[in-house]
Amino acid sequence: MLFNIKKSRAFIGLGLLGLLTLQACNKEFEDIPAGPTPPQAGTGKTLQELITEDTTFSFLKRALDVAGTSVTGPLNSRALNLTVFAPDNEAFRRSGIPSAAVFGSPLLDTATTRSLVRYLIIPQALSTTGIPSATVTDGNLMPNFQYPSYLNPAPQLSPLLRLTTFPSRNGNQLYVNNIPVVAAPQQAANGIIYRTAAVAAPPSRSLYDIIVADTALDYLEAAIIRADSGRTTIAEQSIIEIAKSIGANLTVFAPTDNAFRMFLNGMGLPADESVIGMLPVNTVRGIVAYHVLTTRAFSVNMPTVLTPVKTFLNTVVPAHPGVTITTGFTGPFVTAFVVRGAGNQEDATVVAQDIHATNGVIHKINMVLLPQ
Repeated sequence: MLFNIKKSRAFIGLGLLGLLTLQACNKEFEDIPAGPTPPQAGTGKTLQELITEDTTFSFLKRALDVAGTSVTGPLNSRALNLTVFAPDNEAFRRSGIPSAAVFGSPLLDTATTRSLVRYLIIPQALSTTGIPSATVTDGNLMPNFQYPSYLNPAPQLSPLLRLTTFPSRNGNQLYVNNIPVVAAPQQAANGIIYRTAAVAAPPSRSLYDIIVADTALDYLEAAIIRADSGRTTIAEQSIIEIAKSIGANLTVFAPTDNAFRMFLNGMGLPADESVIGMLPVNTVRGIVAYHVLTTRAFSVNMPTVLTPVKTFLNTVVPAHPGVTITTGFTGPFVTAFVVRGAGNQEDATVVAQDIHATNGVIHKINMVLLPQ
């Protein structure tokens, strides 16, 4: 049965974002013990000194040298308390950076390198006890705490704008965005170092830009355009404009084109993209809304037991049961991830997870979620 929705609120969220999808490595890591209390500034070695002296951080040291004193200065300052999510050499290799020589080269020029390392630094010392667990409360997937990084993605808009990182925990395992922390925190005179399994890299595109660029999401793009019929601004609740907005903070379950073809076939309609533009606007708008969570949730923040979670549709239909979500882990990595709509007879499988945008995260699924 098609779901008809007559109104919808804007998908306005709280934050920005950042992260590189972890492509490999299913190695199990030991639980991370509770972190130290930041010491009084001025004792011991600085963050910059610890990174410089550790040969397993030679890639990171090179990146910091290329980035220059605007980055190394704060890391050397004993007047500050900072957090660095520090990939070691192997973590850089896992993330597709084969050698330190890449930094400052045409492959990763100085400006790009500077942005990369700025995103790894939080301007406060964050102990492990201050890192929260993602939870589901009254059907709402509670958002991760956002911590601003040193990276301003759009200084032309505001000198105060910052991309945010999302430290979290699942049990005793710590993460930054979806990247595992792989060792106990290392204390410095001016902050804390968390060694990571890969590079937590800043995104450069909005949710909508990612959807438009992905040729496997053409039907979803068509659905969003149809849902927006006659709406061109955020004030008019344009989904396109909200999905472009740097102020949004969303999770999108994105059905692939094959998922939409199965959906259309199931309704007895031709499995052609153009058919999306012929469906009732409110029906399509309701389906799109049902695929959106109003907080940012990486795969590692999702529940590990079958749990109902509210979607954006619940802002209009509060009693709706939402979707059910569950994940399975191998070590610190999510290796099974499913979601089911109230009207679906089986689970949709997440076929690509943690696709990061400046304003949210996308999980691609192999089935359209049906609200009823």
